[in-house]
Amino acid sequence: MRRGVTIFLITTVVLLGFAVHHVWTLLELLVVDGREDAILRAELPAPDSAAISERPQLIPKIIHQTYINESIPAHWKGPQQSCIEKHPDYEYKLWTDKKSREFIAAEYPWFLETFDGYPYPIQRADAIRYFVLHHFGGIYIDLDDGCNRSLDPLLAYPAWVRKTNPTGISNDAMGSVPRHKFFLNAIDRLPDYNRRWPLPYITVMASTGPLYLSVIWRHYNKLAPEGLDRVRVLFPAEYNGNSWSFFTHHLGNSWHNNDVKLIFWMASHWMVITVLGFAIGLTLLWCIYSTCVVARQTNSLKSRYTRIPFYRRISSKTSYELNDRHEV
Repeated sequence: MRRGVTIFLITTVVLLGFAVHHVWTLLELLVVDGREDAILRAELPAPDSAAISERPQLIPKIIHQTYINESIPAHWKGPQQSCIEKHPDYEYKLWTDKKSREFIAAEYPWFLETFDGYPYPIQRADAIRYFVLHHFGGIYIDLDDGCNRSLDPLLAYPAWVRKTNPTGISNDAMGSVPRHKFFLNAIDRLPDYNRRWPLPYITVMASTGPLYLSVIWRHYNKLAPEGLDRVRVLFPAEYNGNSWSFFTHHLGNSWHNNDVKLIFWMASHWMVITVLGFAIGLTLLWCIYSTCVVARQTNSLKSRYTRIPFYRRISSKTSYELNDRHEV
């Protein structure tokens, strides 16, 4: 029995270790917040400050946005126009589905099969933003993000992304110089993460969306990039909600389906779900182990019984019956 329990415990530890190994990066994202790469509030010039012109301009003055076609919905025209009007000296590029595919076919044909094979349009909208930032450089902004002030101060950083709560980074606003190593990594690993999960939301998030970019960001930072290779992080206070913030957030999430309600519920009850998952897993392992032990013991008894010669089984049975009768 002790040997069996030992085997069970060892098997459990191995399986748990295997599971933790495969989600280790996700666990790291729960504790790594990117503070060491934060764009500090103190280093950002105030809106309309003369100090803005004294800062270097590394990122080219280009604003990228994506949509299905040229017909922008009414509720997003305001945010879109705010970014265009506050940046009259910027080039504006709207990447429609047609333009995105043509660009990938012309500049990154190795990715076209993956690009066409994505089951959800939002995956193509996610992917194209990494490619255009890598190719042209500039600043990508989601259509549901309006501009609260000039983005010129952010041009001084070779690459930047936005921090999200409680973990990871987002892909709704980000900037880069052309050919930055981080976005090279982001486009290079897209085929490796092209997996389809049972829930559409997980498929999108893990294959092209913010979760995917967060994992790439974590792996990239483990290489300890320095100088122009660093990726700076814009924190929530500088992103939205204050007079000095760069963006204003509007109604979005146009691609969310019903499965998102389940995901958000799970996210708000993750501790209970984790404990319950471990309890169920251990129970299943114990049931499998117990079944195997019982089956093994049963087979052992059967094999012992069948190994006794037939004449000895008959003799033993007769003796038992005679003794019984004698006692009666």
